[in-house]
Amino acid sequence: MTFSKLNRLLTAAILVAMLFIVGCSSPKSEYVTVEGVTLGTFVMVKCNTTHTEAEVEQRIMAIDSEMKASMSIFDESSLLSRINRNECDQLDKHLIYNIELAERFYTLSGGAYDITVKPLTDGWGFGREESTEVPNIDSILQFVGYDRIAIVDDRLVKEDSRVQIDLNSIAKGYTVDVVGEALEDMGVVDYIVNIGGEIRCRGRNAEGKLWSIGIETPYDGNMAMDSIEKIITIENGALATSGNYRRFYIDENGKKITHTIDPRSGYSVSSTLLSATVVAPTCAEADAAATMFMALGSEGGAVELAQECERTLGWKYYFIFADGEDYKIECSKEYR
Repeated sequence: MTFSKLNRLLTAAILVAMLFIVGCSSPKSEYVTVEGVTLGTFVMVKCNTTHTEAEVEQRIMAIDSEMKASMSIFDESSLLSRINRNECDQLDKHLIYNIELAERFYTLSGGAYDITVKPLTDGWGFGREESTEVPNIDSILQFVGYDRIAIVDDRLVKEDSRVQIDLNSIAKGYTVDVVGEALEDMGVVDYIVNIGGEIRCRGRNAEGKLWSIGIETPYDGNMAMDSIEKIITIENGALATSGNYRRFYIDENGKKITHTIDPRSGYSVSSTLLSATVVAPTCAEADAAATMFMALGSEGGAVELAQECERTLGWKYYFIFADGEDYKIECSKEYR
C-alpha cells in the first residue's frame, strides 16, 4: 500500500470518528425560564437544562394538577376537601408526608403550629368565605388540636368528625420541593424554584454565582413586592417567609386581625414580629417553620426557638420586628 493511499484512509477514518463524536454528543444545556400560575399564586423556575422550556413547563403543570387534587382546601373535589367533609378517610402519599411532618412542628412549638386550625381560620374569615365577626372560640376549640387525629393504615382517624385540616402552611413549600426533585430527575443541577415566595435553589445561576434571594420589607399591604429589606445568597437549600403584612383586616373596633391564628387560644396573633424567614434543607421544612415562628410571635419565644433550631438542625433565620416607626432585626450571624 502506498503512503498516499494510507494517508487518505487515515484521513477518512478520522473524519468518520469526528462525525460519530458529534452525532453522539449530548445536547447543549442552557438556562431557561418558566413563569406562570400554580396553587393560586405565581411560579417562576430558572434552570440550566437540555430540555425545552415547554417540556419544563409541562412537568410543572402536571405537578400543579397533582398537588391541587391532593391538598387544596379551595378545590371542593380535592382529596383533602373530601376528607374534611368526612366523605372518605384514605390518604395519599402527599397527605401522609405533610401530616406526619406537621406533627414535628406541632411538638416543637408546643402546639402553636397546628394543621387542624382550619375551623378557626374559617371562623375568622380567612377561608373560603370572608367574615369580620368574632367566631365562637370556645365551641371551635373543642375540635382543634393535632392530638385529635392519627394516621392508621394510611387512613386518617379523627377523634371528632368536625376536625378539619389546613395544609396551606406547608403544602406550597412541599410543592416547591416536588418541582425541584422533578428537575433533578430530568438531570438539572443548577436551578431555582419560586412558588409564591417559597424558594428552593441548587447550584449556580447563569452568571456562575450563588442564587440571590430578597427578603421583603414587611409594611402593611405590601403587594407590589418591590421593597427589599435584605438580600441573602443560597447555593443548596430552601427559603420561606411568613408574615402578617398582606393577609389581614381591621375589625369594627379598629383592631388588626391577621391570618396567623394561635390554635391554642383561638385568637389572631398580635405581635411585633412582622415577618419570619427561614432557610432549611427543604422548602416544606422552611415553610412550616416560618409559620410556626409567626404563631409563636415576639412574646412566645420565637427567637429563642430559632436559635435552638440553628444549633441543632442547622436552620438559618431572619426575623423583622416592628420597633416604633422603624424595624428591628434578629437573625443568624451570617446575615448580619
